[in-house]
Amino acid sequence: MGGTGGISEMTGTTGTTGTPERTESEALATLHRVFGYDAFRGEQEAVIEHVVAGGDAVVLMPTGGGKSLCYQIPALVRPGTGIVVSPLIALMQDQVDALRALGVRAGFVNSTQDFHERRTVEAEFLAGELDLLYLAPERLRLDSTLDLLSRGKISVFAIDEAHCVSQWGHDFRPDYLTLSLLGERWPDVPRIALTATATDATHQEITQRLNMPAARHFVASFDRPNIQYRIVPKADPKKQLLSFLREEHAGDAGIVYCLSRNSVEKTAEFLSRNGVEAVPYHAGLDAGTRAAHQSRFLREEGLIVCATIAFGMGIDKPDVRFVAHLDLPKSIEGYYQETGRAGRDGLPSTAWMAYGLNDVIQQRKLIQSGEGDEAFRRRASAHLDSMLALCETAQCRRGQLLVYFGQESAPTGCGNCDTCLTPPQTWDGTVAAQKVLSTVVRLQRERGQKFGAVQIVDILLGRRTAKVIQFDHDQLSVFGIGEELEEGEWRGVVRQLLAQGLLAVEGEYGTLVLTEASGAVLRRERDVPLRKEPKKPAASKASGSSSSGRGKAKAAAAELPAELLPAFEALRAWRAEQAREQGVPAYVIFHDATLREIATVWPTSVAQLGGISGVGEKKLVTYGEGVVAVLAELGAAPGQAPAPAGPTPAPAPARVYATDAGADDHWPEMDAEPEPDDWM
Repeated sequence: MGGTGGISEMTGTTGTTGTPERTESEALATLHRVFGYDAFRGEQEAVIEHVVAGGDAVVLMPTGGGKSLCYQIPALVRPGTGIVVSPLIALMQDQVDALRALGVRAGFVNSTQDFHERRTVEAEFLAGELDLLYLAPERLRLDSTLDLLSRGKISVFAIDEAHCVSQWGHDFRPDYLTLSLLGERWPDVPRIALTATATDATHQEITQRLNMPAARHFVASFDRPNIQYRIVPKADPKKQLLSFLREEHAGDAGIVYCLSRNSVEKTAEFLSRNGVEAVPYHAGLDAGTRAAHQSRFLREEGLIVCATIAFGMGIDKPDVRFVAHLDLPKSIEGYYQETGRAGRDGLPSTAWMAYGLNDVIQQRKLIQSGEGDEAFRRRASAHLDSMLALCETAQCRRGQLLVYFGQESAPTGCGNCDTCLTPPQTWDGTVAAQKVLSTVVRLQRERGQKFGAVQIVDILLGRRTAKVIQFDHDQLSVFGIGEELEEGEWRGVVRQLLAQGLLAVEGEYGTLVLTEASGAVLRRERDVPLRKEPKKPAASKASGSSSSGRGKAKAAAAELPAELLPAFEALRAWRAEQAREQGVPAYVIFHDATLREIATVWPTSVAQLGGISGVGEKKLVTYGEGVVAVLAELGAAPGQAPAPAGPTPAPAPARVYATDAGADDHWPEMDAEPEPDDWM
């Protein structure tokens, strides 16, 4: 039975090689009929055509770029069942629910099911009654699973989150290394490996370890223009976060990332105590609590999750309006993956981070004291250096992100990051750098001592603290030579010297030492340009709350005229009721972007509703009358006379391009993800 038998009848011929000959119109027709979109976006069409024709593919697309369609449509067009390898046991049910809402016959087999549930899904697969079947990579190590697959008809193998094959990544899953057997056992079944982000090195590692030498590579743009990137000086980060949420994202759903479990718990408690509903998520919580908090986040609107990196993969929630970091990510890859969970629906969203000196020191200490050989530490240090360069840049942040992933950036900047909206001032910090480095030199050479940044700054400011007096540091020649700068400015100097490799962190206590590059500064052979630190990094200013021009407005309704807001809110209320009745997340019914277009077009019939992007055949049948009834209760569209009796020609709505639908497209949430101890 063909893969699309459960949606509509499709026919195709078979060539002499046995590969189905499918036309472009079949893929496009499936896109429109099932997913409700009129056109593919970017590389989607080329990927789909290649895989439908039987070719292997390695696909790099950003989160929200539409990767899932690249294997869902081939699975629907080619005969057989598409097998999706995904490390998302905890979220497979939500993925399958979303696909079934589209009329796709989807199922999964994993350890959360009892014997009879698994047997039912296996029987459906063998009978050709499934379009897509989700499996965890661990299950493919079982002979029983391989035997099951060998007895069915497979249309395509999709290896999602393919970056998990990289042994250098923090999301490494050993079971991904065994997936090369798919090509060996089923050489005639096309394979598609997908990931949201990867450097060239990871890209090549995916190809090599999955044994896909003949695969065609597709690399989409990593630009997410709807996300505004902002990094603010860290003062009181929890209060800064609260101000950011109240001023820009009141009532919005979002994710707050923290380095440690302790920080996660304290941040969630702080937000809840201040009237912002938030729940914690980390690997130290029991499985039931994690599952409950994850389910609430998916199903409730406006909930915030405070989490470690153990949270994220497979969170197919399109209306995450912000991702905030209260601690410095270890790499640009991690930062991009995490921020990419915002704004999957293409609407305005924010990636906000509070960043300070202690972040730099802490990450340097972790690298030096962590497990791994010298090669691992060098690679970790290189990743951190790139992350620090992004934080300290005076140029366009988006441009620097794109360059990191091997893409060209706009020479004039993006116009939607903090450095473009409010260009930072720079200054010649050579003398200031010399004063800091000289203080480190005096302590080490004259006293045989090493201290951290706090003591260095106290000496420069001429403060006779208890520690300064204890060690007679007020007798040093550098004592008090830095009174021209304030404490926050000196901390900024130290932070930027660490970022530029002119200072290093050493030992358990994070003491500062010189590097090989320090000598050139002390000898006046090298200039040190620095970003100017804001005099008052208060949350209301530092968060740039006015820069986006959105204020407290909901992103989903931001571009709607005021007279259409009641319709949008009425549709959201109807959607929420439908979601509660069915026990699924609201976005499974319709995305906010779809509701916004419905409110704009104001269809007066089910036929007119069918012209809205994101409304496929199944959803039109299931929800069409309900949507039209909601609008009918509100009367005629604003500015229009009441509709005459009889059918009314549908207006031509502006179409949007295809986005992800039905499957996850996010970075790993691994139940067994190792985390650091509570060092905050």
